[in-house]
Amino acid sequence: MIAKTYGGALVGIEALTIRVETSIEPGVNFMLVGLPDSAVKESHYRIATALAHCGYKVPVRRIVINMAPADLRKEGSAYDLTLAIGILAASGQLGIDSQLQVSRYMMMGELSLDGRLQPIKGALPLALEARRKGFDGFILPVQNAAEAVMVEGLHVYGVESLGQVAGFFQGKQSLEEFSFGGQVAQVDRVEEEPDFSEVKGQSFCKRALEITAAGGHNILLIGPPGSGKTMLAKRLASILPPLTLEESLETTKIYSVAGKLVSNQRLIRNRPFRDPHHTISYAALVGGGTYPQPGEISLAHNGVLFLDELPEFSRSTLEVLRQPLEDRKISICRAKMRVEYPAGFMLVASMNPCPCGYYNSPNVPCTCKPSAIAKYLGKISGPLMDRMDLQVQVHPVPYQDLASDVRAESSLQIRERVIRARQRQLERFAGTSLFCNASMQPRHIRQYCHFEEAAEDLLKTAMSHYGLSARTYHRILKVARTVADLDDSNEIRGTHMAEAIQYRCLDKSNWDQP
Repeated sequence: MIAKTYGGALVGIEALTIRVETSIEPGVNFMLVGLPDSAVKESHYRIATALAHCGYKVPVRRIVINMAPADLRKEGSAYDLTLAIGILAASGQLGIDSQLQVSRYMMMGELSLDGRLQPIKGALPLALEARRKGFDGFILPVQNAAEAVMVEGLHVYGVESLGQVAGFFQGKQSLEEFSFGGQVAQVDRVEEEPDFSEVKGQSFCKRALEITAAGGHNILLIGPPGSGKTMLAKRLASILPPLTLEESLETTKIYSVAGKLVSNQRLIRNRPFRDPHHTISYAALVGGGTYPQPGEISLAHNGVLFLDELPEFSRSTLEVLRQPLEDRKISICRAKMRVEYPAGFMLVASMNPCPCGYYNSPNVPCTCKPSAIAKYLGKISGPLMDRMDLQVQVHPVPYQDLASDVRAESSLQIRERVIRARQRQLERFAGTSLFCNASMQPRHIRQYCHFEEAAEDLLKTAMSHYGLSARTYHRILKVARTVADLDDSNEIRGTHMAEAIQYRCLDKSNWDQP
């Protein structure tokens, strides 16, 4: 007798349906085929103990289980429930009609020895696949139900134990269907989030970060220790626009696959802010491993990746960022598979201008030799530096600003301007794959960046005087377009272009002069 049950496998942040065929024949053996990994092969012991604890048994027969498609590797312990129900159905312990009934549902869950279900990774993409394939419902651990229920048009059943699922197919009990509460549009803000009103002075840097948030740009902050680079960067999250529903779903899928969603969390509603330490490995930053997992650049998708003390990161780790910064995705190739993860993040980096940190400081003399300064700055390659839309020099805050009682502009006020600028961009790019100015390609720049003659003269002079590259030319135009959006202007004026050019401090030969 053959029973068919269905689960799913994760490939990147997408899911594919896995058909589990269970056959019970005369003999005494257990065979599991279809490229299962060690965790799947070990499921036999968990299933046997869980079934016995729930009042069922593993038949003392020859059990052959095929997981199709056979050329796709099956990983993890989430197939326990699928395999267990297949054994019960094939052995007739669920009733005569159970073979047909179990094939109408997708089931995933890890079994404890007492039959209780443990949470799984990737519930959201698995639920999307279940809806796409037209299953009657998706049965999974109750801890993942709130996540899966975000997929409209799919019946989601959160269960606590194997016994509940078996009783459901026997007709002895019903399963509670989880319902969608319609709370997606709400935007959660973290209480006591760092606010720009706490920052004294630094109006130039605040303006640069406002432009960064409004256009989705990359930014580099360079200055001496204690000037406020890290403090400013960590407040960027407080002025970012809320995630759209599409962005929220995509971000949640990544965290779901990585197993980083908290229990009963439905959607990630705030833009991610990831700040890995400079000792992070190559694989942890970009993703990978024996069985590829999303890295920090994918966990920062639709949000911010903050790299503090940029030159302290290994050069090989930094150089791998160049392709994702352009393509907004990362492809990870292994001998047996190739997966692709989204990586549409805003890169925010900070660094000192020299090893001691006080090169060009008005207060503390620098103790570094010129060769040491050149070597330190040389840790950041030209192509990577070229990809920073804004390069801003951060100066120490003068005493009068630190001692001032005047309260600075709050993050909420800045955020309102950022949201208006983003709305202009969404209207401009309607019908395209673009969602912010930073994602424009050269063809889009020609179409959307119209500037007056004075702005063109300024840009022509800057290109000639500073010897800027073609990539820098396009970066300046993107930033100028964002400045114009913040000014509610359809045309890029001379003042907009001038402001965009001044945020390229490292392109100027005299950037390090007082």
